[in-house]
Amino acid sequence: MRGCVIHGQGDLRVAELPVPEPGPGQALIAVRYGGVCGSDLHYWRHGGVGDFRLREPMVLGHEVVGTVVEYGPGGAGPAPGTAVAVHPATPCGVCPECAAGRRNVCRDTRYLGSAARFPHVQGAFAGQVVVPSGQVRALPDGLELRRAALAEPLAVALHAVRRAGEVAGRRVLVTGAGPIGCLVVAAAKAAGAAHVTVSDLLPEALEYGRIAGAGSAVRADDPDDRGWPDEVDVAVEASGVAAGLDACLRRVRRGGVVVQLGMLPAGHSPFAGNLVVSREIELRGAFRFDGEFDDALALLAGERAFDGLISAVVPVGEAESAFALAADRSRSCKVLLDFAASS
Repeated sequence: MRGCVIHGQGDLRVAELPVPEPGPGQALIAVRYGGVCGSDLHYWRHGGVGDFRLREPMVLGHEVVGTVVEYGPGGAGPAPGTAVAVHPATPCGVCPECAAGRRNVCRDTRYLGSAARFPHVQGAFAGQVVVPSGQVRALPDGLELRRAALAEPLAVALHAVRRAGEVAGRRVLVTGAGPIGCLVVAAAKAAGAAHVTVSDLLPEALEYGRIAGAGSAVRADDPDDRGWPDEVDVAVEASGVAAGLDACLRRVRRGGVVVQLGMLPAGHSPFAGNLVVSREIELRGAFRFDGEFDDALALLAGERAFDGLISAVVPVGEAESAFALAADRSRSCKVLLDFAASS
């Protein structure tokens, strides 16, 4: 079978990989679609994500859907042939964070396609992949595999919105109209936000923000854009740049909430800390997700508008061109790899 293996900065290879066999408690999944995530792009372009650096070749990918092939001894779940999505996280289940119900910040988690630990956790951009059977989710009725590939990034967005607290009837700002930012817009609208403003540097990205449900779309580099709100109740920083966080801190009301979702560059990032003090702004982090994965699948099943955020489906054999397309936000939002002929 073919898989996408990153060897270092700029060194992405489509390689022949052995077909895995499921062990005890595991499921073998035939992958159909895999979404190219911002973290995949960082491994490709920079050799790492934030403080997580590549130290060995690694199969990329954690946003995958497909069908069940078989189970290993003791494995159980949806019947073979069932269309499923894969939850990419394997928390340890015993650390203080897991015990407190915050498994998304487990201190010893394993996450598909992540260099956060060594040896790295190999990812799921391959024709077939083995995962713990408890991480396999049957798709709800009416949800096709193509749209279901958005479940993982939508779960990230849902978690970020929940970290903000109550957003129903509130004014929300989202900085960054990449795939995650657009899904934050959709998640905020689904949670009942009264109005969502999205900002970005690119007009093409802002158009995807409108598709996701933003009531206003503004240029991040134009503070005089009439679409900017005077102030918002909640701001979610989804661009991963210090300027986005600065905009959130300056636009949120006194006593408001700012959620930092975008992964900032490694090292120190300057921010307007005095505003956090003088306005009593609550600055909260949001990292991955847990139970929101199931909520994402349910939301996707009931809303076809999400299809508009999938800008391209590319055969796995053309993975490097797919990554280049995904990295060019003037031409794409979410790009999927198609593994239909990879095994």
